[in-house]
Amino acid sequence: MTPTRTDADTPRTSASGHDLTPLTGDARERLAAALTPEERRVLLHQGTERPFCGGLLADKGPGAYHCRLCGLPLFRAAAKFESGTGWPSFYQPFDPEHVAVHRDASHGMVRDEVVCGRCGGHLGHVFEDGPRPTGLRYCMNSASLKFVAEGDARGQG
Repeated sequence: MTPTRTDADTPRTSASGHDLTPLTGDARERLAAALTPEERRVLLHQGTERPFCGGLLADKGPGAYHCRLCGLPLFRAAAKFESGTGWPSFYQPFDPEHVAVHRDASHGMVRDEVVCGRCGGHLGHVFEDGPRPTGLRYCMNSASLKFVAEGDARGQG
């Protein structure tokens, strides 16, 4: 699926060759219409699913985790690790340009929010208590991600 954009947008491509051109508001809403209420709450309204409840927590197969809204690949399965926190955790993104980090001062604490680098959908937060080689823990919501098995062309961003 290729997200719709305006002619005025300058196409952007990541170093890994993926389209990073921001979605138009209409395209974002069209894609959001296919989300479940929980996916909408998390991706569009900065929600967080309860720990140990997400459907992707136990996934172990080869492939990549893509943005559930726009399909951009966000994390390789090889970078996933068991953090014990109750959310899928990764030590590095698929491509650094595929995620953006913003300060989040909500809920009485300061954290680094992680959003999709193309559509801006809320993914989770990143912390500096992860494993080597990065020392980072991208703590993601399963509702924000869809797993695409290696060799499966569906869901490619």
